[in-house]
Amino acid sequence: MGEKTVDKVMRIAGDAEHIRNIATCAHIDHGKTTFSDNLLWGAGMMSQDLAGKACALDFHEDEQARGITIDAANVSMVHTVEGKEYLINLIDTPGHVDFGGDVTRAMRAVDGAIVLCCAVEGIMPQTETVLKQALRERVKPILFINKVDRLIKEVKLTPEAMQERFMKIINHVNKLILDLSPDMGKQWQVNVLDGSVCFGSAFHNWALSVPYMKKKSISFKDIIDAYENENWKDLKQRAPLHEVILDAVVKHHPNPRAAQTYRIPKIWHGDIESPVGQSLIKADPKGPAVFVITKMTIDPQAGEICAGRIFSGTMRRGDTVRLNKAKTDVRVQQLFIYNGAKREIVDNIPVGNIIGVAGLKGAYPGETVSVGEVDPFEAITHIFEPVMTKAIEAKRPSDLPKLVEVLIQVSKEDPSIKVEINQETGEHLISGMGELHLEIIENRIKSEKGVEIQSSPPIVVYREAIMKKTPEAYEGKSPNKHNKFYFTVEPLSDELKAGIKSGELPEGRPKKNVQELWKKLEEYGMDNKDSRKVRDIYKGNILIDGTRGIVHIGEVIEMVCDMFEDVMIKGPLAKEPCIGVKVVLDDVKLHEDAIHRGPAQTYPAVRDGIRGAMMNSNPLMYEPVQVLQFEAPVDFMGEISKLISSKRGQLLDMQQEGTQIVVKGKLPVGEMFGLSSDLRSATEGRGNFFVLDQTFEKLPEELQGKIITQIRNRKGLKGGEEEQSE
Repeated sequence: MGEKTVDKVMRIAGDAEHIRNIATCAHIDHGKTTFSDNLLWGAGMMSQDLAGKACALDFHEDEQARGITIDAANVSMVHTVEGKEYLINLIDTPGHVDFGGDVTRAMRAVDGAIVLCCAVEGIMPQTETVLKQALRERVKPILFINKVDRLIKEVKLTPEAMQERFMKIINHVNKLILDLSPDMGKQWQVNVLDGSVCFGSAFHNWALSVPYMKKKSISFKDIIDAYENENWKDLKQRAPLHEVILDAVVKHHPNPRAAQTYRIPKIWHGDIESPVGQSLIKADPKGPAVFVITKMTIDPQAGEICAGRIFSGTMRRGDTVRLNKAKTDVRVQQLFIYNGAKREIVDNIPVGNIIGVAGLKGAYPGETVSVGEVDPFEAITHIFEPVMTKAIEAKRPSDLPKLVEVLIQVSKEDPSIKVEINQETGEHLISGMGELHLEIIENRIKSEKGVEIQSSPPIVVYREAIMKKTPEAYEGKSPNKHNKFYFTVEPLSDELKAGIKSGELPEGRPKKNVQELWKKLEEYGMDNKDSRKVRDIYKGNILIDGTRGIVHIGEVIEMVCDMFEDVMIKGPLAKEPCIGVKVVLDDVKLHEDAIHRGPAQTYPAVRDGIRGAMMNSNPLMYEPVQVLQFEAPVDFMGEISKLISSKRGQLLDMQQEGTQIVVKGKLPVGEMFGLSSDLRSATEGRGNFFVLDQTFEKLPEELQGKIITQIRNRKGLKGGEEEQSE
């Protein structure tokens, strides 16, 4: 028996130069998990016969039953290149758009991504989305063109035609890298000659890259011959996939020390010159320990386990650490390294590694954990927001406490699920990316957590917005009539909305680096007088303090921010979230005595003031709209356009590629229920669709009243409740 994996991993874990943190990312069904199996086999973690069929990183029953990856899975392995050992921490991520949140969180933990692309289908919408997520986190991509065996056997392309196909894919990827990452795009172009592009077949366990072909003197002709002579099984010995890919990873992906020099300024907004900042930039094992949680799993024995990346210092068992967002201190009970579905316990692990930590009670994914207090890392934001909601209740009233506990667990395991637990009405709402997402979560609550539940039909989450500036400041009075707040609201400019959505304008109450924020706000077209008065950016809305010379403003401004956030979550029309609203506090009259201007007086005055101002600014509802790409044989062209128009959709583009038709359409999410089955019946099961983009657009005038009444009735709000309170 050779050296144990855990000992091998721990031997290299202290040498940042020899570590690579990588993730797979691709469109659904382009072969990521099969590909990861091959890497595990190469690292001696599973048998060769099972590689490509076992789907070892799909641990959940529902993943194996559906044949798709739902959760990102971690594994650490050791690979030798030219006599030197390298520790490779791999995260296998899902491809389905409904689980994109998992991809975004995995990207925070890694420095390199292997973008898989099917040689037959080419770059698909979801490939673009995952690449966008990687580049937003400054993760360097390399490309693996998979399923080359299908080009040879099924499509029967000539070597020239194949080369043309590869070049088309490579150019497409390079154009995306350049467009999505202007600052790093030029250095990060992938290239056949240097080996940052590999191609092969994960199912048949082989791969090639130009450097490997030179090293082992194999040509592409050998591959074609092998398939023609039916002896392709030998290919996995001649050009084993794991060897080719991991060689490319070691050569082209940065080690944690190199990556952190350019990644930290992008994802951490603290003071780079401070001791913590320097330790993060240099990936210093002796600096203060800083760990970012990217995923949580609930283990029946060990409790909650947080997986993530150490960006500075060394984590030790027994350390007392700070949860910087939850603002509490907890103790590290156990540390793990990952070995596929198994975890190995260790005593301490230095910077640059992906690890598991038990004992961080009250932590959520995205939390920054540190020894001593530090500025938290930037929030991990997903490109799409949850737009579909279901109400869930326990079948047996005695299960209610357990259901509440399970829902809290679910929101930790998958933060792209929003859970709202309403203790007063007993209504529990879960919001997700789409029908499949919610269905999976429901199944897990039933099968894995053992709670019998019943759920409502899906509900769409709308947004509230305003059309014009408030004609005059609206007054909000405190219950004791001694404090008055005057508000005006107006729609945010499109530039500012785009800046917040892209993450260039960080959300939150500005405390540090304010000059930087002012500069950015001005770049996005805000007046320099206003930019200095921004007090809060929250869920795509902005609060500005426009008061002058108010003595006690410093004491109440935090309370004003609290209630601004409260109204932005529950707008005045139907208590739906608000979007694109600029709220200006114009003037304040405060009581001299601090005791008469506490939260009990300030909160209602601010809330009524903001709501009243919005009601005077033509408030209306926006609905979520998704841009979808449909694909089907050409014969079904008419059926697809009929389907789009029957769902209040808009046809954007239609192109024919060979015998296939590719249609882009924009559909309101409210009309999309049952779309998969409608599409199946319209195209005899031969059509499919993908989400390209998601935005909110104005709900047609004729539906405004109907939808507002529907939502108010569902939430049990009295008709015109807000108007009466004004």
